[in-house]
Amino acid sequence: MYDPVQLRTFLAVAQTLSFTQAARRLGVRQSTVSQHVRRLETAAGRQLFSRDTHRVDLTEDGEAMLGFARTILRANERATAFFTGTRLRGRLRFGVSEDFVLTRLPEILESFRHDHPEVELELTVELSGTLHQQLAAGRLDLVLAKRRSGDTHGELVWRDTLVWIGAPRLRIAPGRPLPLIVFPPPGLTRARALEVLEEHGRPWRIACTSGSLSGLVAAARAGLGVMAHTRGLVPPELVPVPEKAGLPELGAVDFVLLHGRRREAAQEAADALASAILAGGDRLHRGPDTPPGPAPA
Repeated sequence: MYDPVQLRTFLAVAQTLSFTQAARRLGVRQSTVSQHVRRLETAAGRQLFSRDTHRVDLTEDGEAMLGFARTILRANERATAFFTGTRLRGRLRFGVSEDFVLTRLPEILESFRHDHPEVELELTVELSGTLHQQLAAGRLDLVLAKRRSGDTHGELVWRDTLVWIGAPRLRIAPGRPLPLIVFPPPGLTRARALEVLEEHGRPWRIACTSGSLSGLVAAARAGLGVMAHTRGLVPPELVPVPEKAGLPELGAVDFVLLHGRRREAAQEAADALASAILAGGDRLHRGPDTPPGPAPA
């Protein structure tokens, strides 16, 4: 028997790769998180995380436990909802960043709709910066998007690294302006890329601008330039630019859930969808496809 509390703790650590961040998400002490993980590892008879003072990673057994943990927790939640007779209703306005267009988010949304058929889910796909604006204006109830650099609000789903990516055979000419493939303003990734290049004095030029991730990916696959993108969400047929190209590091990026102004009709539905995303957050950046090797410089 696996304790659901320990499984929720395990998922929080697996998605944030941080015992500290998991403790903040769950509202418990870090020592409690460590205790839950140890007990789960004892119950499984396997080590689920490899960790040292600087880094936390899932082991192969930990990767396997992800699927089991999601299945057990979802079954537990569905049984609870069935026997308590709770049925969510109302209209839920959910905004999601363009970053998730090519991920397994639809699987999470499909499961949510199956479990809560009377919730009218209204989906908005936009740039993270635009979603922040719409949330502030009261036009969305829940948002899954990148967090602005320096911001601390929002519930962390996972933290990743931004990297430069391009076509496998793309060559970066030294001394010439770097060709960029970017979202239009107020894209947060665009702003970070331009800021970093300016700080390092690296010349650049805009080779392609598109409001859709599909448009950017098509331009990158055609070899028009490079784009800044989340390491865990690299689209198929694109690869990280190797370090020998000399491009400056882009730093970390946080993906968070943000709640809007509480509308009574949407509050419970928003909380339920947020819980589903947190429970399955690893599915958003742990796809079945492994990107090929780095592109030549």
